[in-house]
Amino acid sequence: MTNKKVQKIINTVPVFDVKGKKEGMIDLDSSLFTGSFSLSILAQASKMYSANKRVGLASTKVRSEVSGGGKKPWKQKGTGRARSGSSRSPLWRGGGVVFGPHPHSFKQTITKRMKRTALLHSLNAKIKDGEFVVIEDLLVNDSKTKSFTKIFDKIKFEGSTLVAVDQKNENLNLSSRNIKNVTVVLSTDLNAFDILKHKNFLVTKKGLDLLSKRLKG
Repeated sequence: MTNKKVQKIINTVPVFDVKGKKEGMIDLDSSLFTGSFSLSILAQASKMYSANKRVGLASTKVRSEVSGGGKKPWKQKGTGRARSGSSRSPLWRGGGVVFGPHPHSFKQTITKRMKRTALLHSLNAKIKDGEFVVIEDLLVNDSKTKSFTKIFDKIKFEGSTLVAVDQKNENLNLSSRNIKNVTVVLSTDLNAFDILKHKNFLVTKKGLDLLSKRLKG
């Protein structure tokens, strides 16, 4: 007989009602959410998203771009000093820079399939760590911060939280923007990097449905 290691599927997460009260546990789609993930895929995706946020604007001037230096500083021989042809030489103060930085792109790419896989694996990582929570809906009737915290505080998150919703809600955006370490996004705009850089992940039921359809391609 061969001993095959059977990996336990973890796809059960807490679910809260619209008032922030815990209702129990909910089973996620076992064909997607298993709690297993690949660190190498997450690392590659994170590296790509991080690189694409960089703006390569640093710039230095080479000797052809430095002003002045048209005249030879002194004659070639007879001065006792080292010969010099231009004050724009990198050896001179105010001269050109050798091998200095110049504007360029740090952009990296990965395939659409890998992006989708990285997104799924980042969600599975949150499930395995117990940092994935589902809420029936986020109903905020006004733009006051206390309207959002009234619901949010009952869930008792520790650390930063990414909130994924199914549709744009101006009241929700306004009521949550002043809360430290809370980011609200559409579930259709989620990526692996956003999920991994937050401690917790909260998604509405409709947002989860849209996310599942997106992951199935």
